[in-house]
Amino acid sequence: MENFEPVYGTGPLLGIAAGAIALLLFLIIRLKLHAFVALILVSVLTALATGIPVSGVVPTLLDGFGGTLANVALLVGLGVMIGRLLEITGGAAVLAGALIRLFGEKRAPLALGVASLLFGFPIFFDVGLIVMLPIVFSVARRVGGSVLMYALPTAGAFAVMHAFVPPHPGPVTAAVEIEADMGLVLLIGTILAIPTWYLASYLFGLWAGRKWELAVPEDIMSDGTVKHENPPRLVTVLAVLLLPMLLIFANTGMTTLVSTGAVPAEATWVQILQLLGQTPIALLITVLFAMVVLSPGRFTRQRVEEIVGGALGPVCAIILITGAGGMFGGVLRTSGIGDALADSLESTGLPVIVAAFVIALALRVAQGSATVAITTAAGLIAPAVAATSGLSSIDLALIVIAIASGATALSHVNDSGFWLVGRFLGMDVKTTLKTWTVMETLIGFIGFGLAFGLSLVL
Repeated sequence: MENFEPVYGTGPLLGIAAGAIALLLFLIIRLKLHAFVALILVSVLTALATGIPVSGVVPTLLDGFGGTLANVALLVGLGVMIGRLLEITGGAAVLAGALIRLFGEKRAPLALGVASLLFGFPIFFDVGLIVMLPIVFSVARRVGGSVLMYALPTAGAFAVMHAFVPPHPGPVTAAVEIEADMGLVLLIGTILAIPTWYLASYLFGLWAGRKWELAVPEDIMSDGTVKHENPPRLVTVLAVLLLPMLLIFANTGMTTLVSTGAVPAEATWVQILQLLGQTPIALLITVLFAMVVLSPGRFTRQRVEEIVGGALGPVCAIILITGAGGMFGGVLRTSGIGDALADSLESTGLPVIVAAFVIALALRVAQGSATVAITTAAGLIAPAVAATSGLSSIDLALIVIAIASGATALSHVNDSGFWLVGRFLGMDVKTTLKTWTVMETLIGFIGFGLAFGLSLVL
């Protein structure tokens, strides 16, 4: 809502914000209210409590909801279509098998992790884990040793990519909220994801596998072999995975060249290259490319339409929760709460990137959902980011990683991922806390440490 002047001072506004977050957590944790409904309800009550006129409440809600979904829904929807096409064709098994042959069976955990990092770009965490686990179990049986040695590097790879790299909803939402460049978030997120995974997931997975001897579960989905009669070639799988990244990276590089004056911004060829590298266009091109190269000899046109259409259903809840989180963030900005938080952070001297991590971490621990933690934390910190002078585009991208890191750490019994991993690996709660929770916490803190360190030197 334009031209609204806050009616309360910093203290009352921060009190309202604390009450809103407490109410949100109460509704989700104690009353088991769906996060989508809870976020809308709390947004309405927060708008009224901060003095936004009744006539302006709904426009404020719609502005925040629509502004977020305009970016997030496109990227998440197109990204999940790519992942689904690769999943159905058996591309994961093809890539994993090729990497195991390349690295050798003795380095199978590394090969499985690298394969999961590559597939973690378009495929969501839970889907990727379910697709890769039969391969993980098959390799664990063949090579021997605790299944943790193979499963944790795989699960950690999907977890870190899901947290750090667009087009996943978390980093996309955070980038939209604080107005970070999506291409830079993709580039920096990918760069930081690799060492974070190696330290927090691969090395920890090897250690955990030696410490806890966990047998391969018996009731698994398949034996890890490629079930499709005509699986895609390895080069085709790699082309589908790398195409959007190359287009987006090219756009980021071209934008940099334009800003330095190395190439003319008004040149038609420059504008075309920049358009092709915009994240939604790059993903759209990749979806069309994947349809063309993955369907011949495998699927009819009708079957392809069913595959990409069916991919959207499971992510609808995520998209709507993300939009509702953007709605809550819009209320926080319009009401003046965000500016009040920015003023209080400035007075304490706490760097914005640290505050972003701490807020996301607190929300993650309290209610479990990484998506809710990221969207709420991004909405809270966005005004502080806007009010902080001297932040470069790289700084903004690093703040996105800090938010994602905070929302990843300390996964425990209120997180669906905790139960997903524990159930599939046949672990009890105590063992899941010692393995999965520790690994997620390492991912969060190591990822934040790398982002914070870069913010100090860049």
